[in-house]
Amino acid sequence: MTADADPVIERLEDQISWYDRKSSSNQRIYKRIKVTEIVAAAVIPFLPALPIPNVSWVAGALGVVITVLEGLLHLNQYQQNWIAYRSTCESLKHEKYVYIAKASPYAGVADPRALLAERVESLVSQEHAKWASAQQETTKKQAAA
Repeated sequence: MTADADPVIERLEDQISWYDRKSSSNQRIYKRIKVTEIVAAAVIPFLPALPIPNVSWVAGALGVVITVLEGLLHLNQYQQNWIAYRSTCESLKHEKYVYIAKASPYAGVADPRALLAERVESLVSQEHAKWASAQQETTKKQAAA
């Protein structure tokens, strides 16, 4: 059986790819929102000096934009997801390279492939449990508010 046809390795590669994509996506969204918030907040103090009709409406609108964006960050947890997904991705990569090198904990075990499958599924399950717990916590906070 070649490594390309190995379902354990395919699962590992699939999970590394998924966590890498999701981490990058959450990072991009988080940074775009934060930059928009920073720019909007920085513009507000300069608005009164500009010859803009209804400047108070513009300042108010920027305040609303900042509030909505901050709410989206809190609701969707982009920063937390970015960090958690990156951590899981790096842990999966670590497992891959340790397995390939036949280093500990894979050295000297009867079935290193089975151990790899167990460890990969454990990492993915831990991430899922953390995510589910965070979702429940967010739901509780929203219900309390």
